[in-house]
Amino acid sequence: MAHDLSNHRKSYEKLALLESNCPENPIELFQQWFLNADASEMVTEANAMTVSSIGLDGFPKNRVVLLKKYTWEGFIFYTNYNSEKGKAIAANNNVCLSFFWPGLEQQIIIKGNAEKLAENLSDGYFESRPDGSKLGAWASNQSEVVASRETLDNDLKALETAYAQKEIPRPNHWGGFLIKPVSIEFWQGRPNRMHDRIRYTLQKDFSWKKERLAP
Repeated sequence: MAHDLSNHRKSYEKLALLESNCPENPIELFQQWFLNADASEMVTEANAMTVSSIGLDGFPKNRVVLLKKYTWEGFIFYTNYNSEKGKAIAANNNVCLSFFWPGLEQQIIIKGNAEKLAENLSDGYFESRPDGSKLGAWASNQSEVVASRETLDNDLKALETAYAQKEIPRPNHWGGFLIKPVSIEFWQGRPNRMHDRIRYTLQKDFSWKKERLAP
């Protein structure tokens, strides 16, 4: 079976990204873009991002997760540390995050180093989750083979009974990763595929080098 997509194209004409509009710290620009995306009716889930890691099998793998917090230090998401991504990051903490907001014709690509979040911070976020999500973290051995959907549902029901009217603690195998960026690239679509690409690279003195890349 073949399906030719050669004529699938559009012209990007909404915005421009110029050096004069780029602050010295890329986190400032990230916040500007994120708040705009979060408020836009053209973006349904601004905090959805792709996390790319190198798996234990040597292959890169991408998956979409939700950004839960960003600070001057970096970007935070939560996962099962025993999952495929958790094990991959434990073995090689070089990861890439990417945001794509097609309605705004924008991408952000972040290279960084992952480290486990402090346990008290993971505890705090876990406590804020709905009980169903808390139990889901216990019920799912993420990335492991399961016999059936029924098995998952039964495991969850058993936990609902066991923790009825009880506080649900955070599993030790579940928590946050903080991604400390070393490179952040902002991509703005432009006509004729002459896109704007501005890349910030972290320097040894913790300042950021700003460069324009060819599209």
